[in-house]
Amino acid sequence: MTTKRILVTGAAGYIGSVLVRRLLTRGHRVVGIDRLLFGDHGVRDLAGDPAFELVVADLRSPEAYDGLLGEVSGIVHLAAIVGDPACKREPELARETNLEASTSLLAAAAAAGVERFVFGSTCSNYGRSEDVEYCSEETPLNPLSLYARTKVEFEERLLAAHSPLFATTCLRFATAYGPSPRMRFDLTVNEFCREVYLNRTLEIFGQQFWRPYCHTTDIARACVEVLTADPERVGGRVFNVGNTKENYRKQDLADLLLELRPGADIRFVHKEEDPRDYKVSFDRIARELGFGNTMTVPEGISEIFRLFDEGAFPSPDAAHYSNTGEPV
Repeated sequence: MTTKRILVTGAAGYIGSVLVRRLLTRGHRVVGIDRLLFGDHGVRDLAGDPAFELVVADLRSPEAYDGLLGEVSGIVHLAAIVGDPACKREPELARETNLEASTSLLAAAAAAGVERFVFGSTCSNYGRSEDVEYCSEETPLNPLSLYARTKVEFEERLLAAHSPLFATTCLRFATAYGPSPRMRFDLTVNEFCREVYLNRTLEIFGQQFWRPYCHTTDIARACVEVLTADPERVGGRVFNVGNTKENYRKQDLADLLLELRPGADIRFVHKEEDPRDYKVSFDRIARELGFGNTMTVPEGISEIFRLFDEGAFPSPDAAHYSNTGEPV
């Protein structure tokens, strides 16, 4: 995999822009595809890197990757309409992008002789776990939103496409947090940090519900480790990405924030709540691939506060910091 390039879809996105840099640091040549719906902030400074090429295109058009796949040994597929609000706002676009365009890319990759296909899925696929304490990769999926349903449907197609010559792997990411060249403040930990740091009133609903969390750098690490692992260990497999100790309730996040900002104005409110409620086990990826988080949520909160102190986010309410804001 050292003589050909790695293709990263969604390369300018929240996770993609972190992953691209990790691949480049590891000596890989990278080609990224992104429609730049939220701007090029994530890859702007890579324009002069000879090991990186950016293709500005929409994956719904197969021309986006025509001529590229023959030079590619592995794909990390992250491009999607991400999150429940964005998918709910444009459901047809979500299905076209997250399911149909992904399926077309998958088929084209197999036909072109690409060796690896790693898919960025989500632990949201578990939905609401009432019968098990921790959801594992074997737990029946219970997608409660269009976003999760498109991920589940493509997972099925992805795993069915696995063969000895085409190793497909599904990575179910925990809820991401932490800095990125394409920063997002519409994700729980990041949003909570912004509101508290700026001395705003932070209103929290569904404070009793559980979620697992994983730092951006650890998600990128997992992608690279799976991409470069023995295909017999990861091909046709599903791995939850995170750490079992990193399951938190929103109440827990509030408590952590109050430890650093004792005077923070945090209020718990009632509203029509997100029905997802699940804790996730990450034992498989730890046991079989030796993967573990390098960052914890408390460390991540401190990191984001430090970056605010350093002036890293001069306009934290800008639309490009959110997948629910207006595209730029």
